[in-house]
Amino acid sequence: MNILHNITAGSPRSLLKPVLYTTLANLVAILPFVLLAEAARLIFATFADSTAQLATERLWWVCGGLVLSLVLMYVCEIPAYRAQFGGAYSVAAEGRAKLAEHLRKLSLGYLHKRDPGDLANMMMGDFTMVEHGISHLVPQMIGALIMPILALVGLALFDWRMALALFAAFPIAILLVLTTGGIQRKLGSNHMRAKIDAANRLQEYLNGIRVIKAYNLTGERFVRLENAFRELMRHSIQIEGLLGPIILSAIALIRSGLTLMVIVGVYLLVGGSLDLITFVVFLLVGTRLFDPLTTALVNYAEFRYHEQAGERIVQLLHEPIMQGEKMPPVQNDVTLEQVSFGYLDKNVLNEVSMHMPAGSFTALVGPSGSGKSTVLRLIARFYDPKEGIVMMGSQSLASMDPEALLSRISMVFQDVYLFQDTIANNIRFGKSDATQAELEEAAKLACCHEFIMKLPNGYDTVVGEGGNTLSGGEKQRISIARAILKNAPIVLLDEATASLDPENEAEIQKAIDTLIQGRTVIAIAHRLKTIRNADNIYVLENGGVVEQGQHEGLVAQGGLYARLWRLQQETSGWRLTS
Repeated sequence: MNILHNITAGSPRSLLKPVLYTTLANLVAILPFVLLAEAARLIFATFADSTAQLATERLWWVCGGLVLSLVLMYVCEIPAYRAQFGGAYSVAAEGRAKLAEHLRKLSLGYLHKRDPGDLANMMMGDFTMVEHGISHLVPQMIGALIMPILALVGLALFDWRMALALFAAFPIAILLVLTTGGIQRKLGSNHMRAKIDAANRLQEYLNGIRVIKAYNLTGERFVRLENAFRELMRHSIQIEGLLGPIILSAIALIRSGLTLMVIVGVYLLVGGSLDLITFVVFLLVGTRLFDPLTTALVNYAEFRYHEQAGERIVQLLHEPIMQGEKMPPVQNDVTLEQVSFGYLDKNVLNEVSMHMPAGSFTALVGPSGSGKSTVLRLIARFYDPKEGIVMMGSQSLASMDPEALLSRISMVFQDVYLFQDTIANNIRFGKSDATQAELEEAAKLACCHEFIMKLPNGYDTVVGEGGNTLSGGEKQRISIARAILKNAPIVLLDEATASLDPENEAEIQKAIDTLIQGRTVIAIAHRLKTIRNADNIYVLENGGVVEQGQHEGLVAQGGLYARLWRLQQETSGWRLTS
């Protein structure tokens, strides 16, 4: 059952209809051979006894039965076909949606540990194997196993000795396949890892194509992708080369039953303990009986490989999601108490304590790697702290429903990602049911309405993936419009103006001023002039708070903040000279 659970990506019930209808279709497919055996018996009975007459009427009934069996086969194959493919594609479609929803609820820490190529391959490639397993492999294999059992029982009624001879090597063949299951699993795992690595290297190559071109990292110098492809080729040859002889040996053993049956049949026929008609029946049925078994054995290695793909999906679906059921409180103040956090083995925050009162503007500054962005990620509960507590009001974020918490928070990042969709739909991520009037009002407040209206289709203009058809400033203003439309009481700004030219910075600063009015604002800023009016400034260094206060007081202290301010004032007038 565990194998069926895996190969269906956790939906074994989806096999009920495909297996039921396929089995029924296989049973109906036996009828023509039974009727052919009866026709052969009638004809041979006439030749065996010179006084007997050919049962013509009965023979016509057999012919009518053959025609009817063909009609029945057609009638049974239709629901079997629909159940196999309809069920398979439904399971895959629902499974992909379920997995995507599950990924959304996992912590970013877990997602960052997984290669994007691995997840993409699982979402598309592994589910394609699940589709194939449900639509082809499982029904065929179950049908192929049911038919020999029924045939063994039916043929044993004619002659148990011939039936046993026909299936004598069957247990040995099955045992051979089952005992090599460990080898098959290991080869399958190695091949799957090689395939995932090749997908990762390809994605890395495509994402970094600009760098590769810029630094001429082509030809022999860029070998990681080629090595990954060659490793995949090696494992593909290995899995075929080692599993092929095993499966072929099992097929040869099964088919040897036909040879053994003929030898036993001749011996019994010569000895007079078997009549010719029974021998002919066994020959007719026996020659066709091993075809589905051969197909099942050929598919068995593929079946186990597909089962491993489904097992990966099931394991990911069992990965625990971020917990929490409480709704966020009405208070909008944020507090960190003795918070420590790290990525993998590297600690980023060490016993950090902060308080951001409701309606205040709090700024986080400090050198790169000091932990500023990590603080924002903990407040948005992209991660949970390893030690300490992050609170909204007097309630721990860890006890809150993550989705309910995020409904209270708007975020504007330095690196804006827009989806390959219309500008209107990208802004509506802030409020899915927003009217066109609400949409345009938010865009005007974010200073992006004018440039949107100049685009070919206005708000219905489709942007490229990631927003690559827009400039950095345009993307940033659309992200601010999205945040304004969301109208959340807490706003997180992660260096929203860090990489913009002065003209765009002025426009975006105006939009941000609109966004933060009356809200609890927590902002990261490298350009200290943008946070001079902050109610409170936390200065971080090496994962800890080293200074705290307002701009004038921090400058007067002469510490890290004063040094950063002085450096920015000195460099603001620098110009490149020849």
